[in-house]
This record gives sequence, C-alpha cells and structure tokens, in this order.
Amino acid sequence: MIWGGTFVAGRFLAGSLTPLFAASLRFLLASAALLVFLWLARIPLARPTPRQWLQLALLGFFGIFFYNLCFFYGLQYINASRASLIVALNPAVIGVVSWLLFKERLGRLKVAGIAICIAGAGLVIVSRNPQLLGTTPDAWKGDLLILGCVLGWGVYSLFSRGLNQALGPVQTVTYSILIGTLMLCTLAALRGEVSGAALMTLGIAQWLSLIYLGVLGSALAYIGYYDGIRKIGATRSGVFIALNPLTAVILGALLLGEQLTLTMCVGGALILAGIYLCNKPLAPTAKRRIL
Repeated sequence: MIWGGTFVAGRFLAGSLTPLFAASLRFLLASAALLVFLWLARIPLARPTPRQWLQLALLGFFGIFFYNLCFFYGLQYINASRASLIVALNPAVIGVVSWLLFKERLGRLKVAGIAICIAGAGLVIVSRNPQLLGTTPDAWKGDLLILGCVLGWGVYSLFSRGLNQALGPVQTVTYSILIGTLMLCTLAALRGEVSGAALMTLGIAQWLSLIYLGVLGSALAYIGYYDGIRKIGATRSGVFIALNPLTAVILGALLLGEQLTLTMCVGGALILAGIYLCNKPLAPTAKRRIL
C-alpha cells in the first residue's frame, strides 16, 4: 500500500527533475534513512562474506539500478497505464519462477488467487484511463523495457532467500540499496543529470514527495517486503503487489480529486479476493496430505 502511494508522490515530482536524477535522489534518501535507523537502533553493519557481497551486488543491480532504468526509459515509449498492466504480471512471474527454481508448492488456490489478482489489477488500471492504452510504432521497445522491470523485480524477490536468513531483511535491504544507489548516482553524474539548480527550484510538495519516496517508499517498504518474503515466501508476498494500483487510485481520489468508478471498485474487490485465496491457510486434511 505504501508503494501505491509512490505513484501519487511521483506525480508531484513530474517535470521537476529528470527521471534518472529523481531516482538517484530517492535512493540517496533511502540510504540515509537506513543508515540513520541502524545508528539509532545501535545495529552494527554486518560484514558480508565475498559470496554474500556478490549476491548483494546482484540484488542492488537488478532490484534498484536495472529496475529503475527499465522503468524510466520504458515510460519514454509507452504510457504509465500500459506500463502498469505489464508490471501487474509480477505476482505470476514470481510464482512460476519460484515453483520452477525453488520447488515452492503452487496449489490450485494459489494459482487462482494470482490469476484473480492480475485480473483485478488490470481492471483497475484500464478503468482509470482506457484511452491511454493505445499503441505507437515504438511501443514494443517500451513493452520490452517494462518487462525488464518484471525480470529485475523477480530477481530481487527470489534471490534474497539465503541473504534474508543469514543477514536479516534490514541488513540485506540496506546493502542492496546502497549498492544500487551508487550505480544510479554514477550513471546520473556521467550523463550530466546531477543539477543543483534543479534542486533549488523544488517546492515543499516536491521535497515531501521525495522524502516519501525515499524513506517510506524505499527504505521502510523494502524492509517490510523482504521480511514478508522471509516469513511467508516469495509467491505469497509477491501477490500483495496487486494492491499497488488499488492504493494509487484511492489516494488519487483523496489527494488529487480523481474519480472512483464502479469498475475500479469491482477490480479492487477482485484484488482482495485473490490475495485472500493465495494466502488462505490449508485445511488440516490438506496439510496431512502434503506431509
């Protein structure tokens, strides 16, 4: 739900900063928030092994750097509604890859729940602005780039398992965000997109949006997501991503005066039903059959 609010926060920033510079600032703030939290809580930074450093670099590259590049550059070719539809495939991709690589059990209820979540998310997204789903000659480039987002987030979700257990979600998120931030800032500097003058023009609403994106939408939400993966698995955690578009339209109605429609409400009900089915506890007899 916090991630759903990032779409609204992003609108307050639209046009104020270049996408790459905005992403760099977002994760700089996230890095600072995480380091301050560790300092206040008196939690020393762990000392990863060389193998763990490689894993953390993989997470930072795919979950922070690669994801943001694909997302921001993909939006140069397709609109946000079309991109949201593709990103809504995340739960299905996480579920299938988790089943293929890690033998995580996918029962009928989980499959049905994932499918219903995707249908509900699609209904919410399309109903917001159907005319924005049109295609252009270069739309395939945007589609491939946004599919890169799905790939990047799948890697970030699934290949954190060992690190989450060994280092814990706070340390894993902190290191992966620090590494990804370094990559983003380096690229922004090389492209000449770092601008102090642009920062001076930001108003209170823009700075509050950046703080929301960095502290809540990155540091806090990423820790919560990784902690969820550690406790209930990637498939059951990933399906909650379907709440993003639902939260975005609700906050859009409350903060931006956007209109809520019956179709959006139906889509929201489907999302909640799908999440329930995917996370529904097994009956005692089913548990015995599995054992």
